Amino acid sequence: MEIDISIALSLYLVGFLYASVGHGGASGYIAVLSIFSIPVTTYKPLILILNILVAGMGFFQFRKAGYFRWKLCRIFLITSVPAAFIGSKYSLEGNIYHYLLGLALILPIVKLVGINPKESETTKTVKVLPALLIGTLLGGLSGMLNIGGGIFLSPVLILLGWANVKEAAAASALFIVLNSFSGLLGSSAALLITPSAINWFIMAAAGGITGAYWGASRFQHVTVRYLLSAVLAIASVKLLFFM
Repeated sequence: MEIDISIALSLYLVGFLYASVGHGGASGYIAVLSIFSIPVTTYKPLILILNILVAGMGFFQFRKAGYFRWKLCRIFLITSVPAAFIGSKYSLEGNIYHYLLGLALILPIVKLVGINPKESETTKTVKVLPALLIGTLLGGLSGMLNIGGGIFLSPVLILLGWANVKEAAAASALFIVLNSFSGLLGSSAALLITPSAINWFIMAAAGGITGAYWGASRFQHVTVRYLLSAVLAIASVKLLFFM
């Protein structure tokens, strides 16, 4: 019982934190289940379903607040959605892939919490070819890692100057919803729902609802920026130590 409560509270916190920056939380849910020695493979489809729900809440809130730009994310989606479907049919073997991905997240963390976190007043136009290539890469990784890919897209949009943090959150939320759905369609894993899982994921969804509202309507841009850094740090630790 105590373990169930601890898992539920942890998932609530992950849902809140990830949704506040437009993410679904899949990498965080996987980390929590891994820490508590829960077999993640058992809940892969549930994690993607929850990812869709929480990221969907985030998309609704950030779009409602006026931060969604269709032109910003549509190019990435052209290649990421089919790539996520294909990637879901393959599993990355060996820890070397996870170590490399975890280490790759360290650079954007350092950049995002740099000495001058002030947002640029203008954003650059998204370049089509790089965006298509990035979409393919992130979509494929999303499918293989059973996540939505927003954990990688957000820092890319910000660091390349294509969006501010809240615009990146809105774009990433839709990116996660569609890639997670595509990965779910491509996955052959069976959907298993247990009473404990229902309680855990209800708590995660509740955290997502709360986090999405605060991230879109209450938190300042710099706050979302630092929250995103925290989310990236969680994902990095998860990839390095809990895969």
